[in-house]
Amino acid sequence: MELVVDPAGQIRALYGEDIDLATLGRPSVFRASHVEPDRDGRWHADLGPLIGPVLGPFAHRSQALAAEVAWLQEHWLLP
Repeated sequence: MELVVDPAGQIRALYGEDIDLATLGRPSVFRASHVEPDRDGRWHADLGPLIGPVLGPFAHRSQALAAEVAWLQEHWLLP
């Protein structure tokens, strides 16, 4: 789990349970995307909540999740 601390002391991270974020202060957790299947059983990662793209289609949910994490790390987590 990567934690990014900005100069103001705010911490950004992709949610995980590796660290109890409450020990660092009051966390604010929000949904960054939706990973859902389409009618044909292909998977898409919709990053619309962050004004991002829809990634996919992917044959497997795990592929959509991996693409979601990669996009978030590159475009949201790090400035």
